[in-house]
Amino acid sequence: GSAMDRSALDTQQQYVRVDLSIALPARYPDISPVVTLRNPRGLEDTTVAAIEAQIHDKCDDFLGQPVIYEIINLVKEQLTACNVPCCQCCICLYGFRQGDHFTKTPCYHYFHSHCLAKHLRISHRIFNEEQDKLPAWQRTDTFQATCPVCRAEVVYDVESLGTAPPPLDLLQADNFTPSAELRRLQQQMAALYLRQKQRGGIIQQDSAVLLLTEDGGSAADNR
Repeated sequence: GSAMDRSALDTQQQYVRVDLSIALPARYPDISPVVTLRNPRGLEDTTVAAIEAQIHDKCDDFLGQPVIYEIINLVKEQLTACNVPCCQCCICLYGFRQGDHFTKTPCYHYFHSHCLAKHLRISHRIFNEEQDKLPAWQRTDTFQATCPVCRAEVVYDVESLGTAPPPLDLLQADNFTPSAELRRLQQQMAALYLRQKQRGGIIQQDSAVLLLTEDGGSAADNR
């Protein structure tokens, strides 16, 4: 079943979860059960590995005795201790800090509320633009917001989400200034793109695919 922290009665305060699977062998409890943690949400791999190690130790300690309750209790206690999202917001790529406003989707993915509102607004705008390209009989007025990670359907008040401030790391980040080296590389890539575009980019010759190189020749010329 699904194991959640001790805030399970308050779904808005559940930030981590994991599916706990316990298989009992025929000779249980003289043989330890097979315990598996699946589909962790909001937990780092190292945290999951640490919980698995504690479960293994618990099974060894209770060998010959019933241990299912102890395993379930152990997992709940560990999830309660780790009940903060430790991942990054996949929209801005910053983590979550004390004071950040963030949202947990029903599918247990985490985003800064500010970032999620921005994502949903852009998604809705793109949806409308794509609808405008369709003939009238193919259009639909129904926009369905989805989770940016798993595409599960979500429902949010975008205006309410949008009142949240940007993440603290974003507010405190230095303004990005391209270095001279980066600008040089950008110019080189722009020139290469134009040259490839003029030459057709990837061309077919004698059934072989030849990629243009920076000097305007082909891969075959350099062999």
